[in-house]
Amino acid sequence: MAKNEDILRRLTAAIGAHRKADPVQSYVATLFAKGDDAIIKKIGEEATEAVMAAKDGDKIRLTAEIADLWFHCLVLLVRHGIGPEAVLAELERREGISGLEEKASRH
Repeated sequence: MAKNEDILRRLTAAIGAHRKADPVQSYVATLFAKGDDAIIKKIGEEATEAVMAAKDGDKIRLTAEIADLWFHCLVLLVRHGIGPEAVLAELERREGISGLEEKASRH
């Protein structure tokens, strides 16, 4: 599992390294240059594509679309100065708590 967690760290570092690159040369820099709205729109697109792949029962496409979704979520996190460790810590905090209880605690 450590290797899987390491990919999040490496991707986050790569996103951070490309955030100020030339947008002509870097997709990540293009997203950063366009701002939150572009990143959020991309997350919405990827989420929709993941839903469509799931509805079609296409596991290979679903896996690829979820990877795209996670990547763009990492871009948004980096833009806001949040690392994947914060999300992992939140998931760990929720572990063992009923989803219904956790949701109720937020209202």
